[in-house]
Amino acid sequence: MQSIFADIAVSVSELKKNPSGVMANADGMPVAVLNHNRVMGYLVPAGLYESMVGRLEDLGLVEIAKARTGEKAIPVSLDNL
Repeated sequence: MQSIFADIAVSVSELKKNPSGVMANADGMPVAVLNHNRVMGYLVPAGLYESMVGRLEDLGLVEIAKARTGEKAIPVSLDNL
């Protein structure tokens, strides 16, 4: 059985009938969109999506920082910049 990673799920037909109502009922949370009882996608409010993208960017920066922990530091004087 397929996992659903949202507390709210709607059919494609239901979404077509009232997309604004679906989003309003979701109260800022993601909505699983089902087609023949299988998840075909997730509808995510803009604010939540922006937060997710920011978090992914942060995780990418953490990986870069971890990769550089063994590098030798190069002393730099502000006067040389």
